[in-house]
Amino acid sequence: MKFSKFLLMGLFISFSALAEDALDAELSIALSRLLPDVEIDDVSPTPIDGLYQVVIGSDIIYMTRDGNYVIKGDILDLQERRNLTEDVRAVSRVKILGSIKKNDYIEFSSENMQDAIYVFTDVDCGYCRKLHQDVPELNSLGVSVRYLAYPRAGVDSVTGHEMSNVWCAKDRQKALTAAKNRETVEAIPCDDPVAEQYALGKKLGVRGTPAIYLQNGMVLPGYMPPDKIIKQLKR
Repeated sequence: MKFSKFLLMGLFISFSALAEDALDAELSIALSRLLPDVEIDDVSPTPIDGLYQVVIGSDIIYMTRDGNYVIKGDILDLQERRNLTEDVRAVSRVKILGSIKKNDYIEFSSENMQDAIYVFTDVDCGYCRKLHQDVPELNSLGVSVRYLAYPRAGVDSVTGHEMSNVWCAKDRQKALTAAKNRETVEAIPCDDPVAEQYALGKKLGVRGTPAIYLQNGMVLPGYMPPDKIIKQLKR
């Protein structure tokens, strides 16, 4: 009896492994056909039988195993009152933001830092200037502000070149403040990260500025005054 039991268990495990391998192979073929030139970060099953989640940066699509059907949208868990898709996006954003080198962003640090926000900014943006005026108050509330370059008109635009000057300046904080005040910043050539950060913003889905990201991967819908940012930080 024991031998038969172990034999059946072994057969079950073997068949499960074969089924999983076949599933992986079918998914791989479907994905290579559907997204031949796209770097895929993760593929995993969803709570919906037969539907798989495909993560591409901070973007997410859903597809059947054979790749014949693709769904673009969010999965909502009504029982738990959660947006499962947004949860996954947040995890992806945390990884992407965590990969940014400290020397690449311009940080206005809080002496008693409790939180940090990442802000994709454009020096030629009214609400970006408004947010920059709030930075001292945010710092006093324990929030450090980490700026990333996102020239909305593109890297090769006049604004893009101005932002390169800011990131190449010896005192980048002072230069960023000057540029937001419509002052001219001296052009000093350097290997700046503006193009890289612009591409990163595109990957994260930035559509306008300021685009504010919390450390937990949550994204705020444009400009918010300090008290509302603090509220979003769950303090």
